[in-house]
Amino acid sequence: MADDEYLPLPEDADRVLVVVAHPDDMEYGGSGAVARWTAQGKQVAYLLVTRGEAGIDSLRPDECARVREVEQRVACAAVGVEVCEFLDHPDGLVEYSTALRRDIAAGIRRHRPQLVVTGNHREAWDAEGRFLNQADHIAVGRAVIDAVRDAANRWIFPGIGGEPWAGVHGVALAGSPRARHAVDISDHIDAAVASLRAHEQYLAGLSGPMADPDTFLRAEAERAAARLPGATAAAVFEYLTP
Repeated sequence: MADDEYLPLPEDADRVLVVVAHPDDMEYGGSGAVARWTAQGKQVAYLLVTRGEAGIDSLRPDECARVREVEQRVACAAVGVEVCEFLDHPDGLVEYSTALRRDIAAGIRRHRPQLVVTGNHREAWDAEGRFLNQADHIAVGRAVIDAVRDAANRWIFPGIGGEPWAGVHGVALAGSPRARHAVDISDHIDAAVASLRAHEQYLAGLSGPMADPDTFLRAEAERAAARLPGATAAAVFEYLTP
């Protein structure tokens, strides 16, 4: 294997829990992997920390929350996901806290996944640190990593319900600048595009490359596939073991 090739992400999980900050977070690069997993018969559930109510400038937060919840559920359906839950932390103001860890740990105990997927928790999107990440993403990613351990410890958050769950084998972080693993989504890129396109009103408020799901996602997936032998489209992840 060449030094710059991606490793295949382990796919030994039967149950996957996706935990991200906002509607659209998983759709910008990771939902093709979800489409692959659901096609394989894996159970995948989504846990959204916020409803993205601060994400569309032209809509008041209460109306925006309703719109973005509907769009997220359509996006989930496009990749075969039926379970989508919301924690209702405030969009744009998410803090790394024991309360956030508790809520995520409760979700982990409830769904009992072997793989937990979240977004990039690094300070930037690129290795050079030029393109800064957003505060909610950083807080949620950090909290997810810690909540995996919390969910396994019966003496931490004993009152949240559910038995402790130590069955998480790995945490995959989509969009990380330290990505070393990838998932072949050659047969699922169309579903990935459809899932992002479901965020219709959100996309209408954007400009530039990220406003065009087809062009943006295909370009990113093809670029990643160049480093994953045998793939024509790929989704990349940083992979951590608890």
